[in-house]
This record gives sequence, C-alpha cells and structure tokens, in this order.
Amino acid sequence: MIRDFEPRLYQEAIFSTCAAKNTLVVLPTGLGKTNIFLMVAGHRLSQYPGSKVLLVGPTRPLIEQYCEVFRRHLDIPEGSMCVLTGMVPPVKRAALWESSRVIFSTPQGLENDIITRRIGLEEVSLLGIDEAHRAVGDYSYVWVAEQYHKSAVNPRIVGLTASPGSDTEGISQVCRNLFIEEIESRSYSDPDVAQYIQEIEVAWRPVTLPQEMVEVKALLDSCLRRRTERLEKWHLARSKSQSKKELLMMQAGIQARIARGEKDFFLWTAISVIAEAIKISHASELLETQGISVLVKYFDKLDLEFSRNKSKAAKSLQADADFQLAKQKAKDLFGRGIEHPKLKELADLAGEELGGSSEAKLMVFTQYRDSAVRICSELNSIEGLHARIFVGQAKKGDTGMSQKEQKAILDEFRQGIFNVLVATSIGEEGLDIPRVDTVVFYEPIPSAIRFIQRRGRTGRHGKGKVFVLLAKGTRDEAFRWVAHHKEKSMHRSIKRLKGTLSVGDRSSVKVADEGVDLQKYVQRPKIFVDAREQGNQVVKHLSSDAEIVMQRLEAADYIVSSRVGVEVKKVSDFVDSIIDGRLLAQARELRKCFERPLLIIEGEESLFSQRNVHPNAVRGMLATLAVSYGIPLLNSRSSLDTAALVLAVARKEQEGGVNSYTPHKGKPASVSQQQEYIVSSFPSIGKSLAKPLLRRFRTVRNIVNASEQELREVDLIGEKKARDIRGVIDAEYSED
Repeated sequence: MIRDFEPRLYQEAIFSTCAAKNTLVVLPTGLGKTNIFLMVAGHRLSQYPGSKVLLVGPTRPLIEQYCEVFRRHLDIPEGSMCVLTGMVPPVKRAALWESSRVIFSTPQGLENDIITRRIGLEEVSLLGIDEAHRAVGDYSYVWVAEQYHKSAVNPRIVGLTASPGSDTEGISQVCRNLFIEEIESRSYSDPDVAQYIQEIEVAWRPVTLPQEMVEVKALLDSCLRRRTERLEKWHLARSKSQSKKELLMMQAGIQARIARGEKDFFLWTAISVIAEAIKISHASELLETQGISVLVKYFDKLDLEFSRNKSKAAKSLQADADFQLAKQKAKDLFGRGIEHPKLKELADLAGEELGGSSEAKLMVFTQYRDSAVRICSELNSIEGLHARIFVGQAKKGDTGMSQKEQKAILDEFRQGIFNVLVATSIGEEGLDIPRVDTVVFYEPIPSAIRFIQRRGRTGRHGKGKVFVLLAKGTRDEAFRWVAHHKEKSMHRSIKRLKGTLSVGDRSSVKVADEGVDLQKYVQRPKIFVDAREQGNQVVKHLSSDAEIVMQRLEAADYIVSSRVGVEVKKVSDFVDSIIDGRLLAQARELRKCFERPLLIIEGEESLFSQRNVHPNAVRGMLATLAVSYGIPLLNSRSSLDTAALVLAVARKEQEGGVNSYTPHKGKPASVSQQQEYIVSSFPSIGKSLAKPLLRRFRTVRNIVNASEQELREVDLIGEKKARDIRGVIDAEYSED
C-alpha cells in the first residue's frame, strides 16, 4: 500500500516492533517518525481490511501535515482520508468518520464525538499519538487512549515524540497512559542512524552584561533576597536562594494547606510574600536573559496591575525603594537605547551566516513574544536581513497569529520571501519547518524536550549549525547545564525502561463500587449535559456508563430525568458564586425548572477557607439552599466521585428503562412565560432568543407562519437558525 517511499534501515527495525507491540517511538526531529507511522498504517490496513487508522495530533497544522504525507505515499482512494477538527461541524465529522479509512484529528473534538457516540473506536486497528510526551495528567490523549484500549477489537497504539521526558517516572507515566509495551529510541549517534544524518555543530556564544544592567540586577536581587530570607525564617524555604519554579511550587503548597482549612495567619502573609518574590524573580529573569525593552514592558504591565489591584503584594512592591529604583534605572536605560548585548551578538551572527548566500535561512528561538517582536525589529534594520515573527494564537493583549497565518508564514519562508524566522515555542513542536541552515537560541532553556526539538530544526538537508546565546553570570549558565543533564537522564531512563513495560488495566473511569450488583445497571441511563461542560472530567467519566446527550441547557449542568436537574460546583466556584450573586439566581432557576433539583459541591477543600469569606456567610447560604429552596446539597471528593453520584441518581430515576424524557422542563405561570417556554424549544433558540422573536412577531402563530427571510430579520437569528426553525415546523411527524 506504500508508494514512492524507500524506508531506511532503522525505520524498518522500528516498524517491526510497532507491528507487534504498542510502541513509543522516540526519534529526534527530522529522522522520519511520520514515515514510520505511515508504514505501520499500511500494514494494519492490509492486515485488517475493514478497519480504520486514527492519528491524533495537538494542532490542526500538525495533522494536516501528516495527511499530506499520507496522500503522497499511501495507495488508497483520496476520499478515504479526512482531517477532523473543531472547525468541522459535528454532523459532518460523523459522516466523514463513517466514510473514511484514515482519519487525522485533534484530540478535543474527538473526545466530544466519542462521548456523544457520534463515532466508535471499535473498528480502529491503529491509534497514533503525535507529540506523545503530552499524554500526562488530564490532557485529552490520556482519556482517548483509554477509551480506545477498552473498545477496539484489534487495538494497536504507536506514540511518537522527540523526547518523552527527562526522568524515569515521567516517561513511565506516558507509557502507562498510552498502554505502551515497548520503547524504540534512536539518537544521532546510533550506528544505524548516523549514516542518514547531517552533522550539527552546536556552539555557545557568551556575552557580558553592561555595568548599567548589572546595577539593576543587583537591586532586584536585593529585593528578592529580603523576601526569601523571610520565607527561610518561616521554614518554608530551604535556603535564601529560590528559583521561580521553586517559588511557584511553594505557593501551590501553601494554597493547598489553606484550602484544607489551616488557619495560621502567617500563611496568608507568606502567600503575599511569595507573590512579590515571583514578580521580582520574573523581572530579574527578563533582565538577565531578554533585555531592557522587554523588562520595561513588564514593569509597565505591573504598574497597570497595581493601579487596578491594591493587594498587599502590590502595595509592598510599590513601597519597596530598591524595586522602584530598579524600575527607574531600567526606564532610563531604555530611554538611552541601551539593550541586552545578545541583540548585537545575534545581529552579527545573522550577518555572518546569511551574508554570503541568497539561499541561506536562519531561525531564531526565544521564550517571549515581546522579545520576538524586538528581535524582528533589530534584524530588519540590517541590510540583507528580512525577518518575520512566528508565534502562537493570540492571547489577551498579546501578539498572536491564527493557524491560517502561521501556515502562510511558513510557505513564504519556504519560498525564500524572507530569510529569518523568529519563533517562540510554537516553532518547536512537529511542524514542517522549511530547510534551515542555522538555528539560534536567544537563551538556553532548562528543558531536554525543547532543546532537542529546537536543535532538530537544522541539519536535515545539509550540515547544520546551532548557536546558543548565553549571558555570563546569569541563570542562562544554569539553564545550559540543566538541559544537558536532563537529556542525558532521558537516554538513561529509556534504556532502563526497555523490556520492563507491560500493559495493565488503568481503568480509572469505573464509577460503580466493588460488591455492587451490576446486573440491574445493564441499561445505560441517558444523561443530558450542558454543552458548556464539554471537556469536563465528569463528562468523560460518565460517558463510560451512560448515554450522553450534549446540548445547551437553560438550567442545571446535568439532567437525569424529567424531574431531576443537577448543578455541580467546585468548592472555590461555590464561594465565588456567593460573592458575585450567581448562586441564588441559579438556585431560583433550578427550583423553578425541576421538581427535585440537586446541588453537588466538588472538592476536598474547606468551604470556610476560600477568599476570606466569613464562615457565617457560607453557613447562611447553605441554610438558604437547603431550607428556603429545598435543594439537597451533596459533597464529592473529585470529578470521579461526582460522576458516581450523578450516575447513581440517573439510574435511580430511570429504573425500569424509563429514559425517554427531554430536558425542556419548567413551570411557566403567566401567558407570556408559556409563550417564551414554547418558542424557547425551537432549535438553537432557548430562553435568550425567545423574547426577541416574540417582540418582533407578537404571537407564537406569527412565528410559526414566518418565512426564513422574516425570521432572519431578528437580531442573532442567522441563516442556519432560521432554516432549522422552518425545518422543524414544516417536517412531517414520524414516530421514532
């Protein structure tokens, strides 16, 4: 089934393992992971002619890239392959799944299709997981792999990554989550790989911070030291030297203690001190590794935050003389045009590498978008250099690019329209970056995965060069060695794990307790789920044992019968909704719409330790819900526990197989409420659009008699909604 492709020796060896066992393939960027998966896909489709192959990747550009390779080299009809993303409507996704043999999908949309049973994984004979190192925690890969392992008739899983992690436990977790039985790993130095790769020269280019920047650094160090000394005195820190990562971990630990109900006042003071230390540490990192302009922008951002948020941490930093002096000195340096020496070193490097060739291309990696913008500006001021920025999708108040814009940029880079691509982390993972002669790291990164991915962007078609800019006497030097040791650790861990893996049942979604008679639960209960809850862990757990129907619900998160609606709130959200007034409004709506409303509060934290709310306010709300509104309150420890409660209620309500109800439930009293009730049941209308329709047409009869064009004259009623309304009104009734 494979055409126009000659596999390399090591690819054939890895393919043999993948054909026999669930395999994690660990190959540096550029060594052909895609082609190995192509070979395995062809083999599985030949072995199981009626089956499907599914490849899951984190972004649309990545899976489209895989699809293009398959179209060139897999000998099956063009219409037998498809790409599924959230941009494809659910009904069309289901149709494409049915008609295709090879499917490329992002994991989030796939999750929802599995939950709602629009697709089934039973006939998939091969599941591919690209960027498999992401298969940890609650990431979608974990749940998709588990559902596949449970349901596929002829299962086979292949994970693909340049680096699965840097320690044995992390790699083991990825393997457990993907049911991996064997690891196939190669590095550039392996004998069967060396003949196929080009030499990559890695050079470190040190620079020295100017005295003016050292003075600003000293002021920030002084600010940070005073705070870490306090944390050490309180026995929260082991030393006066704390990295930003250590501070964040300390912060999380204290927040967990507070959430468990600890009342020590000093914990709140410590939270404030840590918040100050994190801000100072970040400012220091920007100064040391990025430059003055990026630091000044961060100071401006802090000033804006301080003006809006008069927290204890904000007031303390504003009153800190050293911090304010550091800020003033940085702004003075910015006004004088003094920048990080890395900028000049980068400009010199780019000139050296690109000056003698009109075909040469250079790629610059940097941690921060603000730095990318500054680097582009600097390089574009040099004759012969044409730089463009390449970043991820826009965040609030930040530079960003859509996936369509990203693809256009890469196409232009490939065509030679510009010769320098300045990228953030978006350029590290998977994407088919055009041929690059030289890669420059604007800063070292303390991550083996990211170092390997960045380095792999060069040396694909000829000798490659990698330059890493490093500021002497700063955290750059520490980060250099952290990444080095993590990469060494990764290779040791992989060797240690080879041959020791086995597939176990890590089924974590079973919500029935041991010892319960499951015979009476054979009937899968139907549970309506608010569409805004899609992706929620509770829904994933429920989908194993219930029929899930996703739609927009006016009240409740889950409806399990015509009389029971369930609202779920995490502990923190419960308290937040007391403060902002949402909780009583939601309680009134629940009480109005359901005969037996139910509220589940999820989490092991104490309700009385959230956001400094007085305990009596929380007790008063609990009493109001239980007594005034008659809403029972249940506690759950986790999303798994919540799913067990919802499932138990659904089974109790639907005993005897009665689950043919609809979620459109309420108790309209007045004529106008009854009219709104009727109109809100039309497709995609709901309560919010019922009133505008009634205001425009005055009666339900007039709405029913209105044409599509007349319906579209109402605000927010577009072509699709108008067509759906007319479709329901005009269709002949057919009893299901």
